[in-house]
Amino acid sequence: MAEKPLPSPLARAERFVWLTARVLEQRRFAYHFLRGGADQVETALTAYGNEDGGYGHALEPDLRGPVSQPLHTAHALRVLDSIGRCGGMRVERVCRYLTAASTHEGALPAIDPSQRDYPSAPFVPVVDSPPGELLATGPVVGLLHRNQVWHAWLFRATEFCWAAVESLEKSHPYEVQAAVAFLDGVPDRPRAEAAADRLGRLVREQRLALLDPDRPEEFPVADGYAPGEHHFPHDYARVPHSLAARWFTEEEMARSLDALAAEQEDDGGWPIRWRAWAPGSALEWRPIVTIEALRTLRAHGRAVD
Repeated sequence: MAEKPLPSPLARAERFVWLTARVLEQRRFAYHFLRGGADQVETALTAYGNEDGGYGHALEPDLRGPVSQPLHTAHALRVLDSIGRCGGMRVERVCRYLTAASTHEGALPAIDPSQRDYPSAPFVPVVDSPPGELLATGPVVGLLHRNQVWHAWLFRATEFCWAAVESLEKSHPYEVQAAVAFLDGVPDRPRAEAAADRLGRLVREQRLALLDPDRPEEFPVADGYAPGEHHFPHDYARVPHSLAARWFTEEEMARSLDALAAEQEDDGGWPIRWRAWAPGSALEWRPIVTIEALRTLRAHGRAVD
């Protein structure tokens, strides 16, 4: 009697999503992999919105509580971008929130002090006068440019990101990811390509990408990161046309994608690599990470179903 074939990675992930995910991630999974509708994703996202045009309510699971935060709002924009809805009055309201949330230099802080009254991860500390950061600003600016959104807020925020990216001398993986998100979307392509070439050299020189999954000891984890919290080539180049894809050889990217595929756990979901600090946030993150893992594999031509 022939052995029953194992379920596909997508089938295993689908079961995991139905078992564990919030409504938003259920709708996102259905949109990306089951021919679900964009309207349903947008409706689910609306529940996290606030009257100020920003987003809260633990949309970004490491920040709990109802208050609008830049990281929540960046997450919302990524969701809208992924379903082709990053425009119109919704994004106009978001830009008004971004304007109000920005520092005097026109950039976004990672955490607004209003978070102090609610639980949040210990690795995102709340301070009274937070500075603007590339980590928070870069992904938002790049995404809005890529969607041809024009708003007064973008002018100073774009200049802030250029200055931050072009002056980087020492960095860490999450900041590099933010820089890539900016460079992949900003309109000045020659300048973006030059900045990305320089950034790629920095990534390789400082060993910020684990290029050989069989030798993780040769690629140190960044200060403050969890043990084993490595970043791989696919973490920087989520899609093949990203400028970050030029930093790696075909062999390095293939090994990276092999490692990503192999991370799928017995329950069908992908793990989080950073430090888990609360059961609820870890549970909510895993479906998000699972969806992004499947999207990355598919974008690079790997079969998932």
